[in-house]
Amino acid sequence: MTEVAEGVIAVIARRVRVDRPIGLQDRLTDLGLGSLDAVELVFDLEEHFDVRIHYNVNEFQAGFETVRQIVGAIEHLLAQKTGKA
Repeated sequence: MTEVAEGVIAVIARRVRVDRPIGLQDRLTDLGLGSLDAVELVFDLEEHFDVRIHYNVNEFQAGFETVRQIVGAIEHLLAQKTGKA
């Protein structure tokens, strides 16, 4: 698992209450994250990775349904930030 994946999972784990490990295939809704939680998660991810996530609350859930999708988006933002995208 990549550093980014581990970081994303750690950020999500601070927001959810599940009694099992969080995996890349997990859906945010299955982890109990609602709309307000998603907004707070975006702030947490921005702070943790020092990136700016452009989002619309209505579009966020459609684009970030799984942990894997969030990891991919963060990796893309980090690559853009370092000029590797």
